Amino acid sequence: MSSISIIGSGNMTSAIGALALKGGNTVEVIGRDAAKSEALAQQLGDGASAGTWGSAPIGDVVVLAVLFESAVDVVGQFGDALDGKVIIDITNPFNPTNTGLATPDDTSNAQLIAAAAPASAHVVKAFNTLFRDVLAAGGPLDVFMAGDDAQAKASVSAFIESLGLTPRDVGDLSMAHWLEGAGLLSVGLAGNGVGNLDFSLGVRVRVR
Repeated sequence: MSSISIIGSGNMTSAIGALALKGGNTVEVIGRDAAKSEALAQQLGDGASAGTWGSAPIGDVVVLAVLFESAVDVVGQFGDALDGKVIIDITNPFNPTNTGLATPDDTSNAQLIAAAAPASAHVVKAFNTLFRDVLAAGGPLDVFMAGDDAQAKASVSAFIESLGLTPRDVGDLSMAHWLEGAGLLSVGLAGNGVGNLDFSLGVRVRVR
C-alpha cells in the first residue's frame, strides 16, 4: 500500500508498525538509539527496516511517535529532511498531573509542530485518542484526524483504512487542540467513569 516511516521506538511505534505491516505497508523505524530501532524492526518482521536518525525518512507518510515534550525539537532536528512529507502527530501534551493541557489555550502541539516543520510538509493530527493496547488489538476503531491540507488528509485516511480502522475527519489543524483535549478526556474516563484502558472513543451513526 504505502511506505511509512515512524520516528520513535516506543510502544505506539510497535502498535502502529505491526498494524501497518499487516495492512500491506512497509515500515521504517527511526530512533535515536540505532540498536533499539534495529531490534524493533526485526521484532516487527518482514517489511520493516531501521532508518538513521536525522536522515530523510523513506516514507511519504511520517508518524511522529515521540514524547510531546520533544516533538517540536525532533522536527527541528530533522529539518529539511521532512520536505514534502505528511507528518502524523500522535502526541498528547498533558500537564504533569494529567488534569489539563500543557500547551496554550490558543494552539495545540500539532500546530507547534507544523510551525517547526518545513513549509512543504503537512501535519495531520491523528491516533492520539487511542490507547496503545486497544490500537494494537485492531478491530473496528475510529481514528479522529485534523489537518489543513486535503491531499495530506486523504493520504492519512488511506493509511488508516489500510490498518482496518475508520478515519474520522474533524476539520482543519486548529481542531487538533480539541483532539488533544479528547485525549485528556480518555485519560479521565480511564481513571474514573470506565476504570480501565480497554476502550476507545468513537462515533455511532444513527440509523433511521
